[in-house]
Amino acid sequence: MADPVPAVTEAAATGEIAAIFADIRAVYRVGVVNLIWRHLATIDGALPWAWGALRPAYVDGSAGAAADVLRARLALPALPAIPPEVLASAGLDDAAVAGVRRVLAAYDRTNAMALVALSSLQRRLQGADATGPATRIDPAVHGISPPSEAAPPAPAALSSPQEEEIALPPLPDLAALAPDTARLVLALNRWGTTSATPILASMYRHLAPWPPYLALAWALLAPLAEDGRLDAAIAGVQAQAAAADLPLRAAPPPDPLRGHIAAALAPFTGEVIAKMVAICAMLRRATGPG
Repeated sequence: MADPVPAVTEAAATGEIAAIFADIRAVYRVGVVNLIWRHLATIDGALPWAWGALRPAYVDGSAGAAADVLRARLALPALPAIPPEVLASAGLDDAAVAGVRRVLAAYDRTNAMALVALSSLQRRLQGADATGPATRIDPAVHGISPPSEAAPPAPAALSSPQEEEIALPPLPDLAALAPDTARLVLALNRWGTTSATPILASMYRHLAPWPPYLALAWALLAPLAEDGRLDAAIAGVQAQAAAADLPLRAAPPPDPLRGHIAAALAPFTGEVIAKMVAICAMLRRATGPG
């Protein structure tokens, strides 16, 4: 089954797109470029504008601080912790568990930041006033230096020193997975979405090298998906994202690019990223810190 959203793979990226992908990895300090950025790369001019508009908020720490606030305010169902003997009995040795935890840590970091940043960008594209009543991150409270007026692009080395770099293996293609694993990835991906053709979240594919963990995740999440608690948790994430706003200095792009970017962002800010923020946070708590 092909992903319904076109995207440029990291391996296929060249020129300016490859350079931006490398910068995203360096600024995030994570060895992956999330699907939304790879999707924007398929629209001529979209990725350079969107990353250029949001990069200062990542570099100066305001996106990370907003993500921290979002995480702190989330009300998520508590999944039972997976005991070490359960992980071992499922065939997950220490190396496998460490790999799973790295994937969850990476997506927990990047998705929360992307949700608040891209939601702010979406409102800007739709004409919302970036200085409106939405909750803002106070730089003084979070120890963030306010950006300079000129706000020149900062080198990747200025990314937050507090964030440890998370190395990840290449993202596997769905078609390259064993059939049972691919079906399990798709089954997990259907939870928390109302779309008949949901966008395939990259996190599940990144966890695919450890099918027993995907099976444990399915068992943990199934009761929440069936009784509505997962949908309620996702709605809470969406509400928190709507309450956060990052000040953006970039002027909106001209039409029709403006409309193309807004349309590309809509399914991600409206559902996909919020879904994965909730699911990743719950699984990370159940699996232990990475």
